[in-house]
Amino acid sequence: MSVVEQQVTTAKAPLIALLGNPNCGKTALFNRLTGARQKVANYAGVTIERKEGSFTLPGGRMLRVLDLPGAYSLSAHTPDEAITRDVVAGLRAGEQAPDVVVCVVNATNLRLNLRLVLEIQRLGLPMVLALNMVDVAKKRGIEIDTARLSRELGMPVVETVAVQSGGEKQLIALLDQQAFAPAKPRPLAAIDAVSVEDTQREVRRIIDAAVSFDRDTGNLSEQIDAVVLHPVAGPLILAALMFLVFQAVFSWANVPMDLIKNGVDAAGGWVGAHIAEGPLRGLLVDGIFGGVGSVLVFLPQILILFFFILVLEDCGYLPRAAFLLDRMMGGVGLSGRAFIPLLSSFACAIPGVMAARTIQNPRDRLVTIMIAPLMTCSARLPVYALIIAAFIPKRAIGLGLNLQGLVLFFLYFAGIVSAMAVAWFIKRTAGANRQQPLMLELPAYHWPHLHNLGLGLWERARIFLTRVGTVILTLMVLVWFLSSFPGAPEGATHPPIYYSVAGMLGRALSVIFQPIGFGWQICIALVPGMAAREVAVGALGTVYALSGGEDVASSLAPLISHSWSMATALSLLAWYVFAPQCLSTLSVVRRETGSIRYALIMAGYMFALAYAASFLTYHIALYALGS
Repeated sequence: MSVVEQQVTTAKAPLIALLGNPNCGKTALFNRLTGARQKVANYAGVTIERKEGSFTLPGGRMLRVLDLPGAYSLSAHTPDEAITRDVVAGLRAGEQAPDVVVCVVNATNLRLNLRLVLEIQRLGLPMVLALNMVDVAKKRGIEIDTARLSRELGMPVVETVAVQSGGEKQLIALLDQQAFAPAKPRPLAAIDAVSVEDTQREVRRIIDAAVSFDRDTGNLSEQIDAVVLHPVAGPLILAALMFLVFQAVFSWANVPMDLIKNGVDAAGGWVGAHIAEGPLRGLLVDGIFGGVGSVLVFLPQILILFFFILVLEDCGYLPRAAFLLDRMMGGVGLSGRAFIPLLSSFACAIPGVMAARTIQNPRDRLVTIMIAPLMTCSARLPVYALIIAAFIPKRAIGLGLNLQGLVLFFLYFAGIVSAMAVAWFIKRTAGANRQQPLMLELPAYHWPHLHNLGLGLWERARIFLTRVGTVILTLMVLVWFLSSFPGAPEGATHPPIYYSVAGMLGRALSVIFQPIGFGWQICIALVPGMAAREVAVGALGTVYALSGGEDVASSLAPLISHSWSMATALSLLAWYVFAPQCLSTLSVVRRETGSIRYALIMAGYMFALAYAASFLTYHIALYALGS
């Protein structure tokens, strides 16, 4: 079959929609069914991701599968829920109504999940209930009579374990026997025909009839929560966990960072020894090894940071952290739901901004978008790590802690405090809405899945290495070119880079940045850093390599420690706490808010905060150090 014929066959295949509450395992089931046969795009007119895949049944028929955004109700309160409602109800232009809806429910929390199932049932579409995570439910003593549940709901019920190979077999066998025919959904008014109270009563009746609890299934989690969610002990535990994370970023990364440094140094030395002096040698040694190598060495620290984030997420702790922070965030005008988008921003501000869609209140959503970039994203980590390693002594301060980790913790904490302060300012000036109650599903604690942890770390490494090999490499070549030409005139008294295009640009910008202690070399690095923050480290490596530094990839930290003052180093750290966003983040903010106005406001206020913080830090440091 040709590619065109295959595409036509796929387009004519019946469409199955996977629908369920967030965190019910719906996407894991989608991945299990479709494998690599997926197309990811956006729904027309919005930036909400649309995932469609396909698979072939044992009988030979092909099915298309649509992974709808997670929803708690078809009475949409968020943009994600509005997309799900419109697709299922056949109201979204350009989208086919599904032939069958597969409702994926968390078998450990049917009381919450069945409410959505009953809403969808009122639309009159053919339905199948996929009872997911039945293995976890059985371990917790939850016994579900699937035959009785099927009779009570009036639809087929199958058991699935989406995270295990073969866990989808019952669903595939049922779909193989299904006769697919186009169905027209009933009007959405059918959903409102039954009150929320009646729906809850119906859910309780179904659970009483089909579900039994053999033992106290929540005992262990409740015992842990008695400590973890304690109003005094809980915040202290959260702070201690975050402190441990940042200590580990420095303490555990030394050996792998040294290995990467030595490897880059050896490769650069070998290339330099085997290529004659000239532009090509300068590009490879100074531009690529001096620039890209300076960024690559921070991969171990980034992976250690995400190791802890993934472990805390997988074991069920992060929703508890959101609960703990809800009161504090409410005091500055934020919803506790803002915690997840803000936490996502520690990886990158882009998914953090996009995750704000889950916040129901439009004002709260906008405020969360505007402060998400103040969270310390992973792109800042190479800059922090470089300056801390150069200027902060590697000194133990007792209890297995070190001074460098303490400084890194303070920088992350400063980002959080500044975000809360900006949210409070907006609350005071724009007026605050009534605080919305936080409703969260707290999953039972469990050991992290090593497979998921490995995949998560591999994904972060792949993203970082891809950026190093594409965006950062391209920018480093550009920085090298601009820093190498047109070259020094006869009788020059400065290094050739001083007379280059980049040198002239750096000297022009230094007029603006000199009051905060930034020399022309730092100013050169700030410009490509607008594309990606970590590029600033690579740019510094290239600049100092062309200024006469040797083996910059492995010795940039000691080089800048001799070139900068302590006041300049502290000023640059303060700058990056508030640094204006990379251009890709500003682009996403424009799309998510529907206006370039908010992207410009974000860039403006962050530049003002960064400059003010650096100015105060620089001059206070000069005074304190007696300079």
